[in-house]
Amino acid sequence: MGKRITLKQIANEFGVSIATVSKSLNDSYEISSATKEKIQNYAKANNYQSKSIPLNLNTKKTKTIGVIIPNIMNNFFAKAFVGIEKMATEKGYHLISCISNESHEKEVTTMELLKNGTLDGVIISLAEETQVKKNYNHIKNAINEGIPVVMFDRVADDISCDKVVVNDVEGAYHATNHLIKSGCKRVALISVIDNLSVGKLRVEGYKKALTVHNINIEEKLIVKIGHKEDFDIALKIILADKSIDGLLCLEETSAVKSLQIVKQMNYSIPTEMSIVSFTNGELPKYVTPTITTVSQHGNHIGQTAANILIDRLTGESENKPFVKKVIKTSLIERESTRKLN
Repeated sequence: MGKRITLKQIANEFGVSIATVSKSLNDSYEISSATKEKIQNYAKANNYQSKSIPLNLNTKKTKTIGVIIPNIMNNFFAKAFVGIEKMATEKGYHLISCISNESHEKEVTTMELLKNGTLDGVIISLAEETQVKKNYNHIKNAINEGIPVVMFDRVADDISCDKVVVNDVEGAYHATNHLIKSGCKRVALISVIDNLSVGKLRVEGYKKALTVHNINIEEKLIVKIGHKEDFDIALKIILADKSIDGLLCLEETSAVKSLQIVKQMNYSIPTEMSIVSFTNGELPKYVTPTITTVSQHGNHIGQTAANILIDRLTGESENKPFVKKVIKTSLIERESTRKLN
């Protein structure tokens, strides 16, 4: 199989500039019909393929959206991406999907690649490192260069753009309230996401529920476990206090780990220990007992983010103020919590 020819090779063949070749292949009115025909025929005969996505000549848009998510293994982000893809496909848009793997450096590099390429807008959920460093210059630069950006779930309040977020405070409040109403006297909160904006908001909702029920807020029951800490040891230390009878886990992996440790310590679930987890993924449905979860409706969030961006791109909301859509959560009751009377 022969090598693909380049714009430079075509230009050399006809003794013209690369710009002339590019304009000819894009059917520009600036180039004569005879020249365009010769170059187009030659390119076709030699199987030339452009590295860029063709523009719609009427709108000057590629109908391509860049999507940056922090972690594809996280069920919430997987569902959000499915929602983005569904809405984009319905509206005739293509996606370029990228994963930052929670790295600020990778997120910056990815944003540079996307905005220097041929696309119309970007949908992004911030990497953990980006939120820790609070360095959003790469996003501000993209917006200043005229690229519409929609942030979802993990957002930066000081960036002016459209946003779609979960009502994390409300979700944590309802989850904690459910534990208390079902009979729990001392509820501990387990967080491995304290660096994230959503983690802090969920702690706020937990505290709000305790306050409403006139229960003292004990900071020692807000257990923040870092990536380098041993999760099992940290949880066993807190559970050595036998008066704790409820756990609010801020994401599903820690909830599943907590469930296993609670079982190893011979607690009866849910009578002696009740558990609620954020994120209604697949894991909580298939462990024993199944875990009550806070559903963030990831698919709907993805669809909403894509719809907002596409409205910007099509001009339907081009000059309107930025919006912040807040999506309500739902509590999915399962076997890890007692039924309310």
